Amino acid sequence: MTPTPTLGRAHMDVRSIMEVLPHRYPMLLVDRILDVEPGVRCRGLKNVTINEPFFQGHYPGMPIMPGVLILESMAQAGAVILLTDPKYRGMVPVIGAIDDVKFRRQVVPGDTLISEVELLWLKSGVGRIRAEATVEGELAAKMEMTFKLVPGA
Repeated sequence: MTPTPTLGRAHMDVRSIMEVLPHRYPMLLVDRILDVEPGVRCRGLKNVTINEPFFQGHYPGMPIMPGVLILESMAQAGAVILLTDPKYRGMVPVIGAIDDVKFRRQVVPGDTLISEVELLWLKSGVGRIRAEATVEGELAAKMEMTFKLVPGA
């Protein structure tokens, strides 16, 4: 049984992640939450495999995970910070701005992408996160993102 993610630091498998995130295949880009402190920080994991649908066209013969999907993976891990709190269940954080983006390393099939995300602030349903994604301890990408919480469908 998966620990309840609202009780402090917790691990979440993909089934538990789908209980809080609205994303589904092929857009669910977090396979596991390694730990989460609701309202504070989160660390997520994405196993990047050759079976990802985006590798068919990005790029044939030289598969590289699109940078925008690395950012999305970090954003989804960041969403877990809030959506594990019962008062935000059913909300959807939508991207308002992405700033200070840097890509440092290509992400390719076989890589394990680790996203470390912290909530910087949240006020009146608008907030900001800071995130870094690494592969084997090497920085792949980093960013800051502003989001707004909106009611889900």
